[in-house]
Amino acid sequence: MKKTAIKITLILIFAVFNLYGQLFNKDVIQIKTFNSFDKIYQNSEFLLALKINVDEGWHINSNTPNEDYLVPTKLSILSKDGIIEKVDKILYPEPEDIQLAFSKIPLSVWQGEALIGAKIKLKDNVKPGKYKLIVNLDYQACNNNTCLAPSNIVDTLEIEVVNNTVPTNQINQSIFNSLKLTIDNTKYNGNDEGFISDMLESNGLLLGLLFVFIGGLALNLTPCVYPLIPITIGYFGGQSEGSTKKLFFMGLLFVLGMSITYSIIGVVTSLTGALFGSLLQNMYVILFIVLVFIVMSLGMFGVYEFKLPDSLVTKAGGAKGGMFGAFFMGLTMGIVAAPCIGPFVIGLVTLVAAKGDPLYGFIMFFVLSLGLGLPYLFLAIFSGKIKQLPRAGEWMDAVKHIFGLLLLGMALYFLLPLLPKSFSGYVMPVFLFISAVYILFIDKLANNIKGFRIFKIVFSIIILGVGVYQILPSNEITIDWKDYSEANLITSKNNGRPVLIDIYADWCIPCKELDHFTFSDPRVVEISKKFDNYKADMTHTLSPEVEKIRTKYKIIGVPTLLLINSEGDEVKRITGFVPPEEFYKYLSEVK
Repeated sequence: MKKTAIKITLILIFAVFNLYGQLFNKDVIQIKTFNSFDKIYQNSEFLLALKINVDEGWHINSNTPNEDYLVPTKLSILSKDGIIEKVDKILYPEPEDIQLAFSKIPLSVWQGEALIGAKIKLKDNVKPGKYKLIVNLDYQACNNNTCLAPSNIVDTLEIEVVNNTVPTNQINQSIFNSLKLTIDNTKYNGNDEGFISDMLESNGLLLGLLFVFIGGLALNLTPCVYPLIPITIGYFGGQSEGSTKKLFFMGLLFVLGMSITYSIIGVVTSLTGALFGSLLQNMYVILFIVLVFIVMSLGMFGVYEFKLPDSLVTKAGGAKGGMFGAFFMGLTMGIVAAPCIGPFVIGLVTLVAAKGDPLYGFIMFFVLSLGLGLPYLFLAIFSGKIKQLPRAGEWMDAVKHIFGLLLLGMALYFLLPLLPKSFSGYVMPVFLFISAVYILFIDKLANNIKGFRIFKIVFSIIILGVGVYQILPSNEITIDWKDYSEANLITSKNNGRPVLIDIYADWCIPCKELDHFTFSDPRVVEISKKFDNYKADMTHTLSPEVEKIRTKYKIIGVPTLLLINSEGDEVKRITGFVPPEEFYKYLSEVK
């Protein structure tokens, strides 16, 4: 009886406060709705987020208030066009309990900023086009003295529905990363890579493998092919003896070794979430690659002959040592090729990670790397044929010495990330000067052959010119970069500035291509002035700071460019090299 009287008294008190609130009603909350994709596929899921801002001194009841007479907050999403199959899940934020004067028990409320998330499923018969969703929030606001009348506030979200041949982009990721809602990312993870993973999964294994093989061939158009070309020419040009059959099998073993390493890296990346190609940030891996190049180079200078043990040679029917060397070099080149990332590789990583099947992942990446390595099979054959051009003589040893210098140069190239930046820029020019002097004045082999002597002089002048060009001060304009930090990012958001983040690594060749061709373009430099531009260095990804960046932004490979609008929301993500004209267009679309 006593409890009933207390409850009636509280209801009456609340009714008085409610009447007072109706007389002086006002809007004390503001809302804004966000979508997770710029375009949405038919019959797909997408996420919606509603950001609520409650005025200071006020609160709104949570979706599960502690008193029966209090009105819960409720989110509803409607479409006049009937395109929604279902609102699969609504995720409300954790409430806080506060004690107010008119209630003897703590009340479950939200104050300040709150975020509600929802997972929405579209119908499969939705026609492509633009549609409006009505986002309605029922709520009741109170302060320590009074409660306003139950009310509602409405926002409209426009979405664009497309068929699955149109790429989509993830947007507003800084908001959705804080929500514990997931969708089927193998189909709808944004950018070209989402479309690619969807294509692979929907076309069956055989067609998928063919598609992956062609994609591997296309990877040869990426900047990572540059170091592989002189490596292949340098090694095979000095190892073969002119036999087409032997050249073919050496090239095949080279491609096989590269494919095995590349496949293992791809599978480990997709199943662990590590950075694709991140082996090249490990000091011991870099030193191993450098050692391999030096060992191969010494073989070119006649320090030793790289061959299999005689017992194995006999069992193999007389096959000579270049076979083992070719396979071993291929294993190393798999690591070098790994940074060749882009939407295609990231799409494949996403698909394999979703499958969670290591065998499936290995097969996919093995076929991909076979496509990547196929041109090097023909390059190996062509490189060896160089030795057959004139008649045999000491000039062949001179060619081997030049190839040896190429391999030494590649060893220094991969060693550069480990050297202090204060003098690392001088290493390659000095090496080129020394190489030119060696070819012109020290290595006198075949100088009696006029044509070859002219070749040596021209070649030396070229590498001298390259060395001088590299050592001269650069007047090249570029974007005004600052080091990335969370504090800088918060300052940019508070100042209402859009942000460009370049996530790069010193061992990443496409990153250097971006610096040289895209970030130095006058139009790109000019439009970048409206951004706060930050570089995030992923060279040493074992450090906690770098791992934090990788996890926060879900970075699979480098380079990755993030475009963030003035409200702090990610609106565009670019992987791999992008030409200046295309990048300028992306920058101009950011508000």
